[in-house]
Amino acid sequence: MTADKKTAVQGSAAPKAKGKSKPATYLAIGSTLFAAFSNIKKVRSARGEGDTLQFVDAAIRVAAVVTGVALLVRELRHNDDDILTG
Repeated sequence: MTADKKTAVQGSAAPKAKGKSKPATYLAIGSTLFAAFSNIKKVRSARGEGDTLQFVDAAIRVAAVVTGVALLVRELRHNDDDILTG
């Protein structure tokens, strides 16, 4: 292959895929928050029963939900920045 053909082949690579669309991100945030309510219920139940292991498990799940929502909000903000920068 000549240098011109190599450049043409490299330049025809598919563009990088962007993140989720705004509606998809909002849907993901909503479903994640819905999961948070279930996990908060588990925290209350475990605390009421005095079960330390279930309490720790539920607390870790709540922390994972909070982290997930934070990541989705960050992705939503980055998508807004991409639209503004063109």
